[in-house]
Amino acid sequence: MYKKILKSAVLFSAISITSVFAQNLPEVPEGAEAVSLLDGRALTMPDPTNEAVIKNLDEASYRYMDYPMNPENAIWYGRRLAYAGDFRKAIQAFSDGILDNPNDARMYRHRGHRYITIREFDRAIADLEKAAEMIQGKPNQSEPDGAPNEFGIPLSTLHGNIYYHLGLAYYLKQDWENAKRVYDLDHSVAQNDDNRVSVAHWRYMIRRRMGDSHEQAVHVLDEINADMEILENYTYHKLALFYKGEISEAEISEGIDMEDSADAATAYGLANWHYYNGDEAKAKGMLESMMKAKAWGSFGYIAAEADLAALK
Repeated sequence: MYKKILKSAVLFSAISITSVFAQNLPEVPEGAEAVSLLDGRALTMPDPTNEAVIKNLDEASYRYMDYPMNPENAIWYGRRLAYAGDFRKAIQAFSDGILDNPNDARMYRHRGHRYITIREFDRAIADLEKAAEMIQGKPNQSEPDGAPNEFGIPLSTLHGNIYYHLGLAYYLKQDWENAKRVYDLDHSVAQNDDNRVSVAHWRYMIRRRMGDSHEQAVHVLDEINADMEILENYTYHKLALFYKGEISEAEISEGIDMEDSADAATAYGLANWHYYNGDEAKAKGMLESMMKAKAWGSFGYIAAEADLAALK
């Protein structure tokens, strides 16, 4: 009985704390997670239907009520909320975690990620810069996957994810200098071919958006080749080979639907390629087609939305 009462008290406390942070989140229409950068329309998420997602969230929610709060429980509760499409509550969970674990860089890394999802780029940068400062001089560590790959091998690291998301936040604000600085740092901590191809994709695009020619930017693709051991990031691998000239546009475009969120990374890479190669009209048309996709949380979709907003 005592344990049940204690859990109820902790849950009430968590709800109270959460409500404080909810007041600090930007207002959005009722039921929305974010608003579009283009026209302010409400961006909503359907209730999850995947049984595994629901089960994992239920289990994470129960563990989250343990007292004292375990940082792993706070992180996984926030992650599971985000996988279920409840990004704002995920942010609130990470905020609660920060109260109990203010020196844990992982809290800021994950909250920064979800600030990107809801289009709060300045907030994301503040969190991720803080996380980057907190990891200075500390050993890197592997990060467990929320959806493990078919090989069951985690590929990302804490340092890599902090730099990756921080670089992305700067990219989305078109702060090319800072995006370049951070993705170069990300490259320095890349530990496998999957990391290398994802970072190479952004490092090349950033340099082209800064005005570098292909000849000036292509050196960041020197280590990219067709024989790399890729376990997850097949899309970024193909894009990097395309930028390098080893895959044709026809090859990388085959089977790609600009209106399918599953193809958002390739769609954005192609549209952006046309943009920095001088065909703004074609690029804009492709980006506009991407806005017809149902899912709006992928990095490719957000980048397309940010570019169109900047072109208005």
